[in-house]
Amino acid sequence: MTYYMSASLKLPFDAAVAATEAALKTEGFGVLTRIDVSQTMKTKIDKDMPPYLILGACNPGLAYEALSLENKVGTMLPCNVVVRQDGEAVEVAAIDPVASMQAIPNPALKEAAAMVREKLARVIEALSRAAD
Repeated sequence: MTYYMSASLKLPFDAAVAATEAALKTEGFGVLTRIDVSQTMKTKIDKDMPPYLILGACNPGLAYEALSLENKVGTMLPCNVVVRQDGEAVEVAAIDPVASMQAIPNPALKEAAAMVREKLARVIEALSRAAD
């Protein structure tokens, strides 16, 4: 089992970020955090790298359900979605929450993770279709 799902977009980086945020919104996710990894690497260790952004995506209803089922699951929230320049394309990769929840022995949480996975898979699928 892979730990992520991804799509490759032939869009400028900022347009790919906007498309990703719009696709997340259609599935009920908001973006809680934006970590500009490339800027952080430049600032902290003076290293250059292609644009790389981590979006911390959250579906409040599903997050509340997961936290109600397992109060430490917040260590794995929000769901990270990476938008990164990959040569001429931009790759969008989302965590597979089913894979990340394997370590937690809670069947109800695994069901909730499957619902989140379906939503994130639809986001990736929508971005893939838009890229064609």
